[in-house]
Amino acid sequence: MKPIKEGKVREIYDNGDSLIMVATDRISCFDVILKNVIKKKGTVLTQMSKFWFDMTEDIVPNHMISVDVNDMPEYFRQPKFDGNSMMCKKLRMLPIECIVRGYITGSGWASYQENGTVCGIKLPEGLKESDKLPEPIYTPSTKAEIGDHDENISYEQSIGVLEKEFPGKGEAYAAKLKEYTIKLYTKCADYALERGIIIADTKFEFGLDENGNIVLGDEMLTPDSSRFWPADGYEPGHGQPSFDKQFARDWLKNNDHDWKLPKDVEEKTIEIYLEGYEKLTGKKLI
Repeated sequence: MKPIKEGKVREIYDNGDSLIMVATDRISCFDVILKNVIKKKGTVLTQMSKFWFDMTEDIVPNHMISVDVNDMPEYFRQPKFDGNSMMCKKLRMLPIECIVRGYITGSGWASYQENGTVCGIKLPEGLKESDKLPEPIYTPSTKAEIGDHDENISYEQSIGVLEKEFPGKGEAYAAKLKEYTIKLYTKCADYALERGIIIADTKFEFGLDENGNIVLGDEMLTPDSSRFWPADGYEPGHGQPSFDKQFARDWLKNNDHDWKLPKDVEEKTIEIYLEGYEKLTGKKLI
C-alpha cells in the first residue's frame, strides 16, 4: 500500500471508509525534515494522542477508531506499523490551526517584546519570558503546505477563512473551534500539572464528519505539537527545559549543521520524549 498523503512526520493511507495515520520516526524542526530517525518517536506520538483522545471525548468527539493493528488490513500487521498507527474516521479538515497559549514563550514572547501583543491580543505590561498568562489565549493560524510557514491570524480573520470555504457558517465554526480549543487545553493542562508537567502551548486541528459535526482530528498534545515543561524548577524570566523537540531545535539554533543532529542529541531527544510520555500517562512504552 502507498500513502495517499505524506506530511513532515505522518503518512496517511486510505482504508475505504477510514484512514490509517502512521506517525513515522522522522523529526521536523523549523518546518524542515531532519536527516535523523528518532527511534520510537512515532510510537510516542500515536500513543500520546490515544491517551488524550480517550480523556477528552466528553468535550468533543475525536477521529480515533483503533490503534490495534489487528483491526487494520493485513499490510499493517508488521513490526514497523505496530504501536505507531491509528485507524481514524475520515473528516473534511477545517483550514485553521487552533493554537492555544497558556504561557508566554517562543514567537509569542518575541511579539510581546516588540509591541506588547501576541497575535494582535493585548497582554498586561511587565510580563517576563515564560510567565503564565492571566488566562489561556486562542491564536489561530492558517495551515501551510510542506516547506511553507503557517501564518498567524486574528480570531476575526479566522471567521473569514472559514466563511470562504463554508458560506454562512464561518462565524459559528470559528466560535466552536475557539470554545473547544480552550476547554481541551484547560482540562489537559490541569491534569498535566498534577503530574509535574506544564503544557505551555499546543495546537489542535478539527474537521467535519459525514453528518457535519465538528470532530477533533490529527494528533493531540504530543511533544511535536506542544511545549511541555517540567513543573519542578519552573522559573519565569528565561526559556525553560522541555519534554519535547525544543532540545533538538535549540541544538540546531546554536550549532552549524546540515539539518542533521549528532548521535548524542538524537538519543537525548527520544529520552526526553519517553520521559514526558511516562510522566503524563504513568505507563512505560515497551
